[in-house]
Amino acid sequence: MSKVKNRWLIALSGVGIHICIGSAYAWSVFTNPMANEFGWSTSEISLAFSIAIFLLGFSAAFMGKFVEKRGPRISGMLSAAFFGVGVMGTGLATAMESLLMMYFFYGLIGGIGLGIGYIAPVSTLVKWFPDHRGLATGLAIMGFGFAALISGPVGEALVSSVGISNAFYIMGASYLVIMMGASQYLAPPPKDWKPEGMKGEAEVTPRQRKEDLSQMTANEAIKTKPFWMLWTMLFLNTTAGIAIISVASPMGQQITGMSAVTAASMVGIMGVFNGFGRLGWATISDYIGRPNVYSVFFIIGIISYFTLPVITSIILFEILVFAIVSCYGGGFSSVPAYIGDLFGTKQLGAIHGYILTAWAVAGVVGPMLLSLIYDSTKSYQLTLLIFGVMHVISLIVSLWIRLEMRKMKPGNESINTGSSSNVVP
Repeated sequence: MSKVKNRWLIALSGVGIHICIGSAYAWSVFTNPMANEFGWSTSEISLAFSIAIFLLGFSAAFMGKFVEKRGPRISGMLSAAFFGVGVMGTGLATAMESLLMMYFFYGLIGGIGLGIGYIAPVSTLVKWFPDHRGLATGLAIMGFGFAALISGPVGEALVSSVGISNAFYIMGASYLVIMMGASQYLAPPPKDWKPEGMKGEAEVTPRQRKEDLSQMTANEAIKTKPFWMLWTMLFLNTTAGIAIISVASPMGQQITGMSAVTAASMVGIMGVFNGFGRLGWATISDYIGRPNVYSVFFIIGIISYFTLPVITSIILFEILVFAIVSCYGGGFSSVPAYIGDLFGTKQLGAIHGYILTAWAVAGVVGPMLLSLIYDSTKSYQLTLLIFGVMHVISLIVSLWIRLEMRKMKPGNESINTGSSSNVVP
């Protein structure tokens, strides 16, 4: 046991990787400088980010089994190579003033690095922290949410001092080194390892003693109703959340009449709630359970989305938006532990990858739906009401999944034997 690694250092390594790849959230820092220097439109520049997020979801799905087979260290190093080269290649693309090269390097190559880097630490931490799954995964994914608070100012300073291309070269090289270093300590726990508090039955609390409902492979998991229920909940929560994040400033100005300065301040604070929401909600889920915390997300969403169109108070508007953003972040950080509860840790990385395709699809659907409706109505009210209805559906699914979970409890083997009540045809 003296050779067993420190699981908190494993968590710190995961945070290091997520802080690097989470710099994608600071992409907007480069929008105006590139538009001014190269004459590219905002939509052309934003497309690189959209491609990267789309590839994040689908590369996570396709590379999930690779992560499980080769382990987090190799996977983390591969992520470092793809993401580091992707960012440095973006520097080359800007030096050559080529949009297509930027889409290739940042969108495709960087996006693949994002997907692998996102799931490798998370699937490992779930195995190291069977007693605090939510807390552990919340820490890593909080790093992803908070990354823009670091990389945003750094990127802006580098662009001002050394230029756009050199900024990407420096940041890409830095990410490569940091992620490579962090990956070296990543490793799965030894077989049958348990933390000290879970070794003696007398010392174990009922919450810690709770067993996973099943141990499934990814191929088995995707054939079950609970998998698609969880996918649906993450998709609907993310579709609404990412759309709100993308237009929070103009929406606030239109609905409440807040000034541009106030709206900009609100957007900055949203990043804090996004980050702390990831850690806070995931930690709370350790105590009240993942099904309960997801139901709370959707109840908050229902209240918020149906209230936003009719309020005029700036403070109330901001409170509701902050609540939505915290639930948006919490949805991401709670889902790995939810997967572990449902399907075990046998192939958690692969299952998590499949679930993250919901993020990829939502990243396209959410902003597109909002833009189409706004262009037709010149108002955000109808979109907010639609998002409210989506959260009503999500709440129903979050209650329905509990019935399916009861069927998965030990002693009921129907979900593993192909019963039609649990397995998707």
